[in-house]
Amino acid sequence: MITALDHFVLVCPDLDAAIADHTLLLGRDPAWRADGDGGGTAVFALGNTALELMGPSGAGETADKLRAMTRDGAKLTSLVYRSDDIGDDHHVMTRRGLSPSDVSESTSTHLETGANRSWHRFRIPDDKMAGVKTFVLQPDAPLAVETVAPGAATTLDHLVINTPNPERAVATYGARLGLRFALDRTAEQWKTRFLFFRLGGLTLEVIHRLGADHDASANDFIWGLTWETDDLAAAQARLADAGLDVSEIRTGRKPGSQVFTVRNGTQDVPTLFIAHAPR
Repeated sequence: MITALDHFVLVCPDLDAAIADHTLLLGRDPAWRADGDGGGTAVFALGNTALELMGPSGAGETADKLRAMTRDGAKLTSLVYRSDDIGDDHHVMTRRGLSPSDVSESTSTHLETGANRSWHRFRIPDDKMAGVKTFVLQPDAPLAVETVAPGAATTLDHLVINTPNPERAVATYGARLGLRFALDRTAEQWKTRFLFFRLGGLTLEVIHRLGADHDASANDFIWGLTWETDDLAAAQARLADAGLDVSEIRTGRKPGSQVFTVRNGTQDVPTLFIAHAPR
């Protein structure tokens, strides 16, 4: 079945600006750059997943679509899961009623080096995943992860999804997609119900705000990111010295954790950095 979150996608109105923001934010360079058919991409590879930035490039239908999508700013749009047997996963997800598309093969050529990558993937229709664009992918080879200085982002700790319908989320991510359902907790002090799904060393944190009016049929949406670092003080100092607006370091909600907030330079994605006490 699914082994990891291979990558997730942030669609941006200005790709070059987004690359500059994330090179600084993550403390690492893109591992892959590609361009073509009206869209450009840059992929930042970390220890347990990757962030793919996508933006319009030139003219054409794809470029027009990307510009329309980002008219009001950047958007987290897609989750792309990694499979170690895409044929078997396609069969299982068909049996579970997710109506996956046919498996297709894609390739990408690095903009600067001319190197090639390829993968097989299928898509699950948006209506089966409560509006979150979802793909399952089996790559030919993983991207190399750059060695970085202390204080850079090392992994993705968790990705936050907002849902108006927590029971639907349990069925979608746990029963149908097959992710490990690790926690269901209501925190009255934060007026939130938390659902944790774990895979490949990270957590999909699905949250449901209590006390608000919800349309249970409305879509989920990807909301925010928490990056893990090996040196939280160095990360905070690095970003503050570069002119970003960062909070003080504070105790995190997870036992033994500390966090700080990054308030700008994130393409308007709510962003935390976190470090965990040694176990």
